[in-house]
Amino acid sequence: MSSIEIPASASGPWPAPAKLNLFLHITGRRADGYHELQTLFQFLTYGDWLYFDIQDGEDICLSGTPAGVPEADDLCVKAARRLRETTGCTAGVTIYNDKRLPPGTGLGGGSSDAATTLIVLNKLWGLGLETRQLAELGFGLGADVPVFIHGYSAWAEGVGEILTPVTPPESWFLVVIPPVNVSTAGIFSDTELTRDTPRMKIPDLLSGCGRNDCEALVRRRYPEVAAALDWLDGFSQARMTGTGGSVFAVFDSETDAEVVAGQVPDGWESFVARGVNRSPLLSAME
Repeated sequence: MSSIEIPASASGPWPAPAKLNLFLHITGRRADGYHELQTLFQFLTYGDWLYFDIQDGEDICLSGTPAGVPEADDLCVKAARRLRETTGCTAGVTIYNDKRLPPGTGLGGGSSDAATTLIVLNKLWGLGLETRQLAELGFGLGADVPVFIHGYSAWAEGVGEILTPVTPPESWFLVVIPPVNVSTAGIFSDTELTRDTPRMKIPDLLSGCGRNDCEALVRRRYPEVAAALDWLDGFSQARMTGTGGSVFAVFDSETDAEVVAGQVPDGWESFVARGVNRSPLLSAME
């Protein structure tokens, strides 16, 4: 399964699933610069795989960091260090990341990696922190981390930290990833971003009324994403997840999605996965 060499002593594989934002509305901006939003998170049966080799020393090391990301800035490493600093744990670990979710794609790869690291090391180090405590630690690493820690599809509000479990249809998706890394910070700081979408209620958005407020801006700034949206829209309604650059569409079956996946233009990555309302990590932890 892994594309990197994993020692036999390592625990795993542990899933770090991708997520989709089935819609994303920006409803305002706070005085501290953070954006108020409404979004709907759903997990996918596809993502990164993590392995943890517990060490007696205090070193925290990583194998499989994304290209261009210094090890100290990787969210797996930051999560492990934060967990150890918070609890006073003195154990070490080498983390192996079989990375399949590229950065800057809106699939939540870094946040999911951080969540899996917190949950699994809490278990392997015998720390005994509750889910609520892990989610609080995770929020300091990124607004999307708590939803991965709680492990259920959720309607999110505030800056993404106010979560209400929901159960959207568990559809089949084709996800297309053009060769571009979209800067989330750049999109959220752009003066052209719409920030005044009226707040809606859960039933309205579960009925399919939502959109992605970042899509028009990303289309203008990243023609690769615009091209992927236009191509996929020829088969099924295409949408963008998060701030991009991945795009996705719903299909009636896995077979239908695979047929279109076979036609994805050269140079674009893609995968077919099912949306699930319970994170694969929860099942793995059992």
